[in-house]
Amino acid sequence: MFIFDYSFFQVLMAVMAVLAVIVFIALQYVAAPYGIMISDKWGATINNKTGWIIMEAPAFITMLLLWVISPRAAWIAPAVMASLFLLHYFQRSFIFPLLLKGRNRMPWAIVLMGLIFNIINAYLLGAWLFFFSPATLYTAQWLSSPLFILGTIVFFIGMWINLRSDYIIRHLRKPGDTRHYIPRGGMFRYVSCANYLGEITEWIGFAILTWSLPGLLFAVWTFANLGPRARRVHKRYLDEFGEEYSALHRKAIIPFLY
Repeated sequence: MFIFDYSFFQVLMAVMAVLAVIVFIALQYVAAPYGIMISDKWGATINNKTGWIIMEAPAFITMLLLWVISPRAAWIAPAVMASLFLLHYFQRSFIFPLLLKGRNRMPWAIVLMGLIFNIINAYLLGAWLFFFSPATLYTAQWLSSPLFILGTIVFFIGMWINLRSDYIIRHLRKPGDTRHYIPRGGMFRYVSCANYLGEITEWIGFAILTWSLPGLLFAVWTFANLGPRARRVHKRYLDEFGEEYSALHRKAIIPFLY
């Protein structure tokens, strides 16, 4: 099957690397219409909670399937690394959507693009861990290597930032309130989009703990997608709250830098 062909894997990696650059540039001019940037100009919409599940769950399913069908399924190091990926996407697919408040909607176009992106990236990481990485690379000793330990620490720091930031955002409003508020606390002390900072940090950690090109590509893609969006959200806050917000001296997504 072509998905288990290493040449196909390499070509897809190259295509995704080029697309990451294109997407980063395109998002400087086009705002993905969901969340605070919601728009009715992108066609038919779906309930926010359902949209998130449809968009995120395929990443969880793809990684799990690749793990189950792999001849390396019982190898401890790939299993542990895949488990970290699945931990993130279990929360993102089956917990995060159910915690969302309000009745916001999401364009089907965004859901389908996110679904395709998630399947491809889960495939690249899963295929690398369970099929294409050198057989001598991810032995049990990898789990005690400095790269794995450092990457895992960074991964969980990112997850904590992400979960904490999502909690702060969810509790900005009381039931029935539709106004916008300035998020405060946690890493919101330093950036406008602390939730995005957390997610980028997670995948930087994953890139380190796997020390792989697919891991690096996933981290780059995450920034290419969320970096421009964070700048738009940052500008939205500045426009909406004026001096009250500018006095906080926050950056968009990277503390003190960007």
